[in-house]
Amino acid sequence: MQSLIGTGVALVTPFKKDFSVDTEALSRIVNFQIDNGIDYLVVLGTTAENATLSQDEKEVVINTVIEANNSRLPLVLGVGGNNTHEVVNELKTRDLSKFVAVLSVSPYYNKPTQEGIYRHFEAIANVSPLPIILYNVPGRTSSNMLPSTVIRLANDFKNIVAIKEAAGDIVQAMKLIQNKPDGFHVISGDDMITLPMVLAGGSGVISVIGEGFPRQFSDMVRLGLQRKVDEAYKLHYLLAESIDMIFEQGNPAGIKEVHKTLGLSENTVRLPLVNVEENLAKRLSDFTKKL
Repeated sequence: MQSLIGTGVALVTPFKKDFSVDTEALSRIVNFQIDNGIDYLVVLGTTAENATLSQDEKEVVINTVIEANNSRLPLVLGVGGNNTHEVVNELKTRDLSKFVAVLSVSPYYNKPTQEGIYRHFEAIANVSPLPIILYNVPGRTSSNMLPSTVIRLANDFKNIVAIKEAAGDIVQAMKLIQNKPDGFHVISGDDMITLPMVLAGGSGVISVIGEGFPRQFSDMVRLGLQRKVDEAYKLHYLLAESIDMIFEQGNPAGIKEVHKTLGLSENTVRLPLVNVEENLAKRLSDFTKKL
């Protein structure tokens, strides 16, 4: 899928100070991405705090992004969970007509075996009307989807077309890139090793920092895909400090501080998340203004 090459961003859900969904801010954020070179948008991923959104609020987020985007960029929808039956039912019943793919996280908390992970995605692949991007993020799920499982799924199901690989392990990413079938995309889910993954043969990134600094980060990925290594690494090192900072006290609290400094939205997060501490907020604000 050509639409999965380059820089995608995992959109936050901005909240007003009363914790309600801020649709005006979400529209501003969508336009900010489009105006600054992002290639596609991911709706209701982990960064969206979707675990704290009601079903009605999720519909509001989806409809707001679709309207603000106005068919300008490809859209990917997060549809995942640790209840296989529930994920399958959502894929059967949700209107997915405005999306090009779904992003589905490996089951969290249950800690399934590799065979359990395989069968979870087998059930999803058998019903999904859209191409599927697997999502491996062991830091959140407490289980690592091994390259052998990913390659097995990619070979067995033609509608499993990519993986967002966020183990933070460049060796594991390289094994995926080396052994993947033709046309399967290995997408970075870790901003700090995005450029090395791209240069090793990856297709790009689904990013968090790219949502704060879309022009610089998407330019870095573009240069990496063009094999303009020195120019790409200049942008990587320009942004590296900010990547560390936005994850220092949790995602998306860090990136929401950047958005506040940029005037895009409030920095409000919902419990159990809390705002970053004052010292980090100042460092993020200073970095953003300087950049």
